[in-house]
Amino acid sequence: MKTVMSMKKGVLLAMVFSSVMMSSAQALTVYTAGPGSLAKNLATGFEKKNGVKVNIFQATTGKVMARLEAEQANPQADILISASVDTAEDLHNRGWLLPYQSANADKVPAQLKSTDYVAQGVSALGIVWNTKSGTPEPKEWQDLTTAAFKDNVTTPDPSLSGASLDLLIGLQNGMGDKAWALFDALKKNGMVVSGPNAQAVTPVMQGAKAAVFGAVDYVSYGNISQGESLKVIFPASGTVIAPRPMMILKSTQHSDDAKAFVDYVLSPEGQTMVADAWLMPARNDVPAKRPLFNELNVLPTKSDGTSERGDVLKRFSALFSL
Repeated sequence: MKTVMSMKKGVLLAMVFSSVMMSSAQALTVYTAGPGSLAKNLATGFEKKNGVKVNIFQATTGKVMARLEAEQANPQADILISASVDTAEDLHNRGWLLPYQSANADKVPAQLKSTDYVAQGVSALGIVWNTKSGTPEPKEWQDLTTAAFKDNVTTPDPSLSGASLDLLIGLQNGMGDKAWALFDALKKNGMVVSGPNAQAVTPVMQGAKAAVFGAVDYVSYGNISQGESLKVIFPASGTVIAPRPMMILKSTQHSDDAKAFVDYVLSPEGQTMVADAWLMPARNDVPAKRPLFNELNVLPTKSDGTSERGDVLKRFSALFSL
């Protein structure tokens, strides 16, 4: 009798183990540089709708890409959501991406998609100003070079933020040499180059500084919704947008589920979650809680190649002794 019971227990344990292994094998793994709360909400919604578990790894774009590179001998990620189109273009050129055109991407503007990636959502860069700082409300980038903002401005480090580097390139494309005169004036006025976006915004939110030059907007919109004394300002002279490309990696073992996840993120339900995270939805038929890019003067960020991006970063780093 004990032998029979032991065999039954063994079979049961084997079935449980098999079930766990199957569940793990069927899970999707998403690496994202986007808001962690948004990723969790999308994962939960997708699991409820499709019955497929989603494992999330959320970090900065640099950390996400470092992990992706380190795992190339044994790829773990099925889907990557980056904060920079440059990442998507680089992986496209390396042949790492699985081409996919979601039917739900029909409502996504052409400039936000390609054959193998599509924007999850879009952010923009602007001036983030502390309304209780005692400084005059800035309207233009140049306003941050005035005496009122002496030693009172931060900016994200463009070596850590692809969007910040895009702003430098966009301003150079729009202003030519006057852009570098602006950067030089900001340096002379005591602008501090901080780390990633959050490190630039925090001292402004706390009142230690008055404004951020080139902050990613959605984070501050979220802070404002929680009662922080901040205002996001988009200069009429122009700024840049930062689409957040979503792509399926060619190494995925779950291509059907990965495609279904992209479909879900681009569905009205998924895009409403994107809007609730204070990003611009990628779809043009889903309402936003903030200005859309067609309401902004968007500067071009295209360069002649990675060498030009490298040259701009090198020149800016030399100016600020980074």
